[in-house]
Amino acid sequence: MADHVVSVCNGDLPFPCLANPQPFSVPHSAMLFLQAGVSAFFSTPLNPFLGSAIFITSYARPVKFWEKDYNTKRVDHSNTRLSSQLERNPGADDNNLNSIFYEHLTRSLQHSLCGDLMMGRWGNTEQGDCFIMASDYLNALVHVIEMGNGLVTFQLRGLEFRGTYCQQREVEAITEGVEDNEGFCCCEPGHLPHFLSLNAAFNQRGLAWEVVVTKYVLDGYSISDNNAASMVQSYETRKILISFYIKSIIYYTVRSPRLQDWLEGETILEALQATTGDNYVDVDPIFSHHIDEDYDSKLKGVSRNKFCSVYLKWIKNCYERRDKEQIIIKTSPVVSLCYCLSLLGRRALGTAAHNTISASADLFLFGLHALFKGDFRITSPHDEWVFADMELLRRVVAPAIRMALKLHQDCFMYTDEYEDESFLYTAISNYESNLVISHEADPQWRNAVLSNTPSLLALRHVFDEGTDEYKVIMLNKKFLTFRVVKVNRECVRGLWAGQQQELIFLRNRNPERGSIQNAKQALRNMINSSCDQPIGYPIYVSPLTTSYSSTHNQLASIIGGEFILANVKSFFQNVWKRMRRRCGATCAGSSSGFQEEMAYSIGCSHVGAATALGSAGSNTRATTIGTPTNQQDIALQTLGNRGSLISTTSSLGKPSALAAFAGVLTEINSKETFNQKVRIMDPSLVFLNINLGRRIDVQWPNEEWRLNGGSNAWQGWLPAKGMVGIVVHKWIPCHRETIKRSHVDKVILLVQIGDKYVPIADSGVMDLGAEV
Repeated sequence: MADHVVSVCNGDLPFPCLANPQPFSVPHSAMLFLQAGVSAFFSTPLNPFLGSAIFITSYARPVKFWEKDYNTKRVDHSNTRLSSQLERNPGADDNNLNSIFYEHLTRSLQHSLCGDLMMGRWGNTEQGDCFIMASDYLNALVHVIEMGNGLVTFQLRGLEFRGTYCQQREVEAITEGVEDNEGFCCCEPGHLPHFLSLNAAFNQRGLAWEVVVTKYVLDGYSISDNNAASMVQSYETRKILISFYIKSIIYYTVRSPRLQDWLEGETILEALQATTGDNYVDVDPIFSHHIDEDYDSKLKGVSRNKFCSVYLKWIKNCYERRDKEQIIIKTSPVVSLCYCLSLLGRRALGTAAHNTISASADLFLFGLHALFKGDFRITSPHDEWVFADMELLRRVVAPAIRMALKLHQDCFMYTDEYEDESFLYTAISNYESNLVISHEADPQWRNAVLSNTPSLLALRHVFDEGTDEYKVIMLNKKFLTFRVVKVNRECVRGLWAGQQQELIFLRNRNPERGSIQNAKQALRNMINSSCDQPIGYPIYVSPLTTSYSSTHNQLASIIGGEFILANVKSFFQNVWKRMRRRCGATCAGSSSGFQEEMAYSIGCSHVGAATALGSAGSNTRATTIGTPTNQQDIALQTLGNRGSLISTTSSLGKPSALAAFAGVLTEINSKETFNQKVRIMDPSLVFLNINLGRRIDVQWPNEEWRLNGGSNAWQGWLPAKGMVGIVVHKWIPCHRETIKRSHVDKVILLVQIGDKYVPIADSGVMDLGAEV
């Protein structure tokens, strides 16, 4: 085909101008087909060169999955410097704090995903498929990496909670129903039952995604956030908070197991002695009648007499729960300690807030948040006595300010009930055992969420994009409902590849670029924002996580447990135990059986033969050859008139073949032994609540170990740095045997310290070698 020639007259001489060659010319077509072949082989998209009809080969799209170290790790007190924790809030970013919920969602999905895929609840699923899980505030892309026999490896990419306008529009497109569409072109005649209308069907055919599950239920947390400014706006509400603060200080002081040590310390006694006078008053200007209920207006300060008139009854109530025999009076040392700690706590709050009586609620909340995250500044010489034992701050003042926030939040519902001291004491005790109140940057918060703690509370400082406010975050364990959407995986790969070219090669730095604008037909914003950083901006990208079919209870009840050698061995061991128990009864000369322990220790012992002499109606005694004197006599009164146990002569000198075989099986059945001695180096890596028997927890090899393997059984005792113990069990991620499989992506060691069993990550201990 000839090229078009356009003549432009310039005087008398025509000037020919050639246009761009047609794309279907022979040389161009040959090059285009060659490039198409290369593009198909290497999976590289063809891109137009400067918008012309000439196409060039771009870089390869991702076909195989390569895992990398994602830059969405959580920032908390465990991986930041102390100076940064005091000077600024490392968890001020909402996205960083909310990433823990996607991590918890990953753990829940790990438990059930493989079984649900095998049962067809996510439709026809193949390796490499991509799904979007959408709910009210949790939106995540699930990438199925690999599928095997009884296992699925996946990766979850969580999107930000406060999504953009485009993300919200696409979430609405996912959640809106099409059943109510009655359109047929321009009319609305309706549709047949269980059928879509013509317009709805036509619109669905033009989408690159489809809803495969409308109600998919997983374990999760309901999140509620309340603006804290409204809680401390007036002086009356602040006075209530300060009152709960002091009552919480008294509660934690009186119930502390170290109370007697504090009352006997020389430095503390010296400080308390100065406050025992009836006329003692602290006239620090930080105290005010506006917020301190025990403020004495005549003496212009917080006097001891006024303090006792307000809080002495509460001190007596708390101490009666500890020791009913001892009588607490106004001059008791316990009262002096509570009085001094209340002054210290209020002074620390006033120092952090710069002025507690200021009309500004932001300054008060600033100080409250500083104490909530553990930033105590002791600046007054009257409070320096607390340095004699810093446990006073850690065990009394710090938990008191957190408990006061919870009580202050509840006082609007339980105004009259909290005036009853017994009710208040019970409420604090229940919250202490069932509620985790912690700053979100504290590793304790993350451990509590991943351990499925029923309720949690935190005070969050949100400082982002001009927003500066404080919110009370409340979490409650519940079931969450998701919509599962299957996305065209080629569409995902193409959009991710286009993002890479636009941002990396074309250097487009526009935050409102067109490639992240909403496109309901392809869910472009949600797909592009879930791409790896810096291409996308997910707030959490999980490591490669493997889900096993054996952890799905419903699937296991249908098809049975997984086929592994350990289960086969356990089956034959159980069969042998039954045979041994029945054979023991037969050897006794009766058709009835003994107790299992007695039959084995007498009839099947491979230490020596058992000889029994006796008759009907008399006491029968058996002597075991080769055993110590204190174990020779074993009463067999349970036999009654069944006869006596008579061993064959072959078992008197050496163990029989049956007994020897029993010894071999007993040795095989013995559990794996560990003799590794370790020292705890990082107590924050201890798992405090994985012994509650929940399905998300690990499986324990011994029920006694489980009952003594968590904070609910330690009764106030906690592992400390430097403690030494013996490793008795180990859980490994993705282990084939469920009893040895870790529920997180860490190796967990079960360390025995005395009569307690401590599960801790292997990175938190130091190996001391084998125990000899």
